[in-house]
Amino acid sequence: MSRTVDRCDPGRRAWIAEAIRKVEADANRSADTHLHVFPLPPEWGIDLYLKDESVHPTGSLKHRLARSLFLYALANGWIHEDTTIIEASSGSTAVSEAYFARLVGLPFVAVMPATTSPEKIGLIEFHGGRCHLVDDPSSIYDESHRLAAECGGHFMDQFTYAERATDWRGNNNIAESIFEQLRLERHPEPSWIVVGAGTGGTSATIGRYVRYRRFHTRLAVVDPEGSAFFGSFTDGDPGRTAAGSRIEGIGRPRVEPSFLPTVIDRMVQVPDAASVAAMRWTNEVTGRGVGGSTGTAMWAVAELVAQMRASGEHGSVVTLICDGGERYAGTYGSDAWLSAQGLNIAPYRAALDGFLKTGELTDPLSR
Repeated sequence: MSRTVDRCDPGRRAWIAEAIRKVEADANRSADTHLHVFPLPPEWGIDLYLKDESVHPTGSLKHRLARSLFLYALANGWIHEDTTIIEASSGSTAVSEAYFARLVGLPFVAVMPATTSPEKIGLIEFHGGRCHLVDDPSSIYDESHRLAAECGGHFMDQFTYAERATDWRGNNNIAESIFEQLRLERHPEPSWIVVGAGTGGTSATIGRYVRYRRFHTRLAVVDPEGSAFFGSFTDGDPGRTAAGSRIEGIGRPRVEPSFLPTVIDRMVQVPDAASVAAMRWTNEVTGRGVGGSTGTAMWAVAELVAQMRASGEHGSVVTLICDGGERYAGTYGSDAWLSAQGLNIAPYRAALDGFLKTGELTDPLSR
């Protein structure tokens, strides 16, 4: 005689189906993000594009990740109609997850460092989330597990699931979108795509996609000072730790589980002063407000373009506007904050201004 254990709950399945419908309907209402042309001199033969992820409903690249994480958790049966969602986040992911939690009718708690910008805290609360601040950034993981266990909730854990929640083969992921939008450009297959090392999910998705589609595109990943990723990529130690980063959204005090170094062609460590200088420079050149992590990427982009120019290489380069600069008015946009942090961005800004005139990027520290 066979034995059967039946755990089917029609009511719960119906709730999950409706929650998935709501999340997918949100995606269906949303247009793709713009791919803006950055004004490089056309005679250089190099085209630079900025994919503007700040236009998502929650204002950042993390809207894509949050949507994928919710669909992944719902399809796995980890989220139910009475589940509190917990996330460890420095800001933008929490903003987006608060949005999706409210969309499906669930409470949301963001566990984040106490140094997170007030602008991001306000956005999380605007979308119905609650902020749980901790003094030690390295404790956000343990604290998230503790809170989830205490309330019977679900720790979304973006840092573990970012690389597997998104379908890297396509299905409207960010990599597929970039290549489709470049289809009619003079260099439709980019020489480089440049992204930050945050959860590791975006670089894993893009790196896998270009290999799967057999493109020759190379992937450069940028990391701010104080982050663990660059050192780990250099010496191959996945257990490396660091102090953490002042550039919100990228850079971590530990190497996150979603970080996949084997799909990365180059890593670039960028000084914080260079990140802020490049952020402000991009704002002025394009007229679009960008955040600090975009500045980190743009410094590395300038280095890459200068190297392409020096070697006579033509092609295209793509990076992301990860979020808008309005979230950082009191930090990277504030001269008083820079002074308090001991950051002198003037030499880096002068180097970027010179780059746009000559195609060469001088090392400010060599002056």
